[in-house]
Amino acid sequence: MASPEHAFPEPSADAVEALAPTGTLRAAINLSNFLLVTGKGKDGNPEGVSPDMAKALADRLGVGVELLRYKSPGQVADDAPTGVWDVGNIGAEPKRAERIAFTDAYCEIEATYLVPPGSDITSIDQVDQPGRRIASAARSAYDLWLERNLQHAELVQVTGPDASFTALVEQNLDAMAGLRPGLIKDVERLPGSRILDGQFTAVRQAMGTPRDRDAAGFDYLRRFVEAAKANGLVASLIDEHGVTGRLVVAPPAPEG
Repeated sequence: MASPEHAFPEPSADAVEALAPTGTLRAAINLSNFLLVTGKGKDGNPEGVSPDMAKALADRLGVGVELLRYKSPGQVADDAPTGVWDVGNIGAEPKRAERIAFTDAYCEIEATYLVPPGSDITSIDQVDQPGRRIASAARSAYDLWLERNLQHAELVQVTGPDASFTALVEQNLDAMAGLRPGLIKDVERLPGSRILDGQFTAVRQAMGTPRDRDAAGFDYLRRFVEAAKANGLVASLIDEHGVTGRLVVAPPAPEG
């Protein structure tokens, strides 16, 4: 429940029009993130932290909600200019931000590496070295980060985390990039493999709206997300959907 000092702001008519021009909030939900979408209801709609954030936003706007299902965050970003969705719940990344105005993150997920049995790699800083090859799920938030930041290692981009695991094993790659919670499952499938301590980045899950919308919509969305972190909504959803310790509430947005 929202505390008085961190209650959700009231939306202006312009904000409602910008965020839900059809009278219904059309929320793009990335089904591939198993931490944010943990199941589906009897009606077939996705359930989890991400869908519930969209529902909470719709409640504040006083409109209905339609959850649009996408297989990957890249597909959500591709559809941003088409006008088919109003709010997209995916990781905030500079490439995606060319099309989407993102709020600050509402939760974060640690991204690190899994190394195969017998690997001599013992720390994250040993991965980005000449001759190393890293399996990565193409267009995921951590993959986009690696594209920008790797200086020496080769990125072997495949479609999805399962394909990353297959590539690691079948192509004898040096490491597999991924979200730590997913890698915990993968390490059990490959005896002798290890997950490296620390993180090379944190995937910052945010809410965004297409850049061609009225600024009133984004301003309200930004304030809604900050209130949801401050008043305990995000924390309560993380607990309710059983992802405590795997998702963490993101810190407040920087001042100014």
